Amino acid sequence: MFRGGYMANDDLFDRIEKKTKVNKETILSLARKLQDGDFKNEDTLRGIIDEISTLTGKEVSKEKQDKIVEMVINDKVPSNIDKYV
Repeated sequence: MFRGGYMANDDLFDRIEKKTKVNKETILSLARKLQDGDFKNEDTLRGIIDEISTLTGKEVSKEKQDKIVEMVINDKVPSNIDKYV
């Protein structure tokens, strides 16, 4: 399980998949989109919001999606975002 004090990547992904039912390939695909994404591009943002919504099983209304996109594009995302979710 632990190698040199760190959990092996596959072990970590196995644990995540068991808890979330989201597989390694999906997680890595989303991570690449987040890393390479143009967050000033509305279509990119909406695509990522839709994908996260699908993965979590939580619907994001059109109004909420519009608000998220506007905040990100205009650099108005609060530093304490965890209080809003």
